[in-house]
Amino acid sequence: MAIELRVDRTPNPNAIKITADQQLFEGTSSHSFKKNDNPEHPMAAALLKLDGVDNVFGYQDFITINKMPEADWDSLLPEVKETISNNA
Repeated sequence: MAIELRVDRTPNPNAIKITADQQLFEGTSSHSFKKNDNPEHPMAAALLKLDGVDNVFGYQDFITINKMPEADWDSLLPEVKETISNNA
């Protein structure tokens, strides 16, 4: 079954929030990873490997992705969505 993703813009132009129709992160704690971290969470690790992604923050069914200021959402967002779908 394909994962459904809803993309929401945030007040920060370098950040987007993506909510899924299923749990992305287990537990009751939030998860935060930076570009140079080596997370054990497969989705976070894959997202941080994308050119333009700076950091990710996740909790249960949502993830917020922050991009580098020079990156463009028009080209980055399809890669982000594909990465989430392939690693959910």
